[in-house]
Amino acid sequence: MQRITLTAATVSVAALLLTGCTPASPDNKVADDIVFATWEPDHLTPGRQTLAYDQVMSVFSPLVSIKEDGDLDYVQAESVTSEDATTWTIRLRGGWKFHNGEPVTAKSYVDAWNYTAYGPNAWGNTGQLAAIVGYSDLNPKQGDPQTRTMSGLTVIDDLTFTVKLVAPDRQFPLQLSNAQTAFYPMPEAAYEDLAAYDRMPIGNGPFKMEEAWQDNTEFSVTANKDYAGELPALDSVTFRSYNDMSTAYTDALAGNVDLVSVPDNKLTSVRDDFGGRVHPLEAPAVDWLGFPADDPRFADIRVRQAISMSIDREAVNDAIFGGLYKPATALTAPSMAGTPADACGQYCKFDPEAARKLLADAGGFEGTMMILYPGGNGFDSLFEVYANQIRQNLGIKEVVAAPSTDWAEFFDALDNRTVTGPFRGHWGALYPSQQNTLRNVFTSGGKVTAAAGFYSNPKVDELLSEGDAAGSFEEANQKYAVAQGVILDDFPTVPTFSSPFVYATSTKITNLPSVSGNVLLSKIGVVKK
Repeated sequence: MQRITLTAATVSVAALLLTGCTPASPDNKVADDIVFATWEPDHLTPGRQTLAYDQVMSVFSPLVSIKEDGDLDYVQAESVTSEDATTWTIRLRGGWKFHNGEPVTAKSYVDAWNYTAYGPNAWGNTGQLAAIVGYSDLNPKQGDPQTRTMSGLTVIDDLTFTVKLVAPDRQFPLQLSNAQTAFYPMPEAAYEDLAAYDRMPIGNGPFKMEEAWQDNTEFSVTANKDYAGELPALDSVTFRSYNDMSTAYTDALAGNVDLVSVPDNKLTSVRDDFGGRVHPLEAPAVDWLGFPADDPRFADIRVRQAISMSIDREAVNDAIFGGLYKPATALTAPSMAGTPADACGQYCKFDPEAARKLLADAGGFEGTMMILYPGGNGFDSLFEVYANQIRQNLGIKEVVAAPSTDWAEFFDALDNRTVTGPFRGHWGALYPSQQNTLRNVFTSGGKVTAAAGFYSNPKVDELLSEGDAAGSFEEANQKYAVAQGVILDDFPTVPTFSSPFVYATSTKITNLPSVSGNVLLSKIGVVKK
């Protein structure tokens, strides 16, 4: 239960009014309850949401999850199998029900996936289903789709369905894990009123909603006592929306919030503020510096390597991230299975003398180096440090940290190739496979290829395809690691950091389990009263 004095409650209410969120009545609290500070949701339907991962993952259970050692942990699925990595058979556990009592069946999944994939619906997570045969029929390049179902989905019986992919993909089971919410099921009742369902989804998970979410108003989910999986230790979770995580952080310090994502501007002080209650959760997220493909000043690989070696990642980590990040040594996060330990080698190590020699051998650098990053998002100190280190350690006369007006202007500059210097790159994978990062960043069809200067290499494409079609995860990871070596031989980007998801907790919370950086609310432990 959230225990607050009248004075603390008054402070909390004032803060909530400033952020536009209305607190729920304390009479609704129960003994093992926590308050989780989150951003305001956009949607609560799994196939639609892009800002409500925590809320949705509390109400739904995935087909599979990931154990700490990286192995699959079957949840709603009893098995996910394939002989050729192209046609997959998913067998569900029997006896599972949605919160309204409907049984969870193979049809629950197939119908939900088809509805999410149907182009005219324009649901935010549709792309997660793009590898299924028939997806392109629901999303034609021109005109309206002539069908509403993907031919690659077949219901075999109440608990079994098959999925045919457009190409072999050994990573498909990982794609069915927690954060890939397009792969969640929906009950038949959802389609009766999808707008109402979006406000109060009926899931198959460990928590359920008792009342509909209203804009800018906190809401709670309560333990699902009929849950077929492991029952949660918590009785309820209250999601309190904030427009500014710095305000949420202040509320957490005051004891009015139990769980908060630490904003970047608090990373250097969070250990002083919360002591041992700081949790840097391993996440499949990476940061880098990209380069404009059309600027000849960066065409020589030695220029890019020199910039990388001029950055003191350890010093940046301490000064900006409070030592909570991990300096990059590869293109993917170390939490991803098979990530090579030192793929970047000497070029990700701080060596200003060698960096200056590389730059000199490449003919030096002429003009001003502008480092672009999205303004208004708390990145100023980081990119000013980058600019200072590059200027001082390479002897370049003028290196400037240049913020865009906002995210839109930043992405427009990347997409339209109007960038004139290095720029911020970031990717947070939704499942822990090298495949996800390498395909989305370093191939021509990737979602953020612009953030890598539109880099592509046919040899990389070939290796990724071989990894996808491998006979095991281990074989696949070996191919992906080789692909990293090929990319780093070209050195299109400067790997900088592996970025965890950092949380701070109240004294009420005793442990903070996670999967791929996402908090597993159903497994949180609290001090018993």
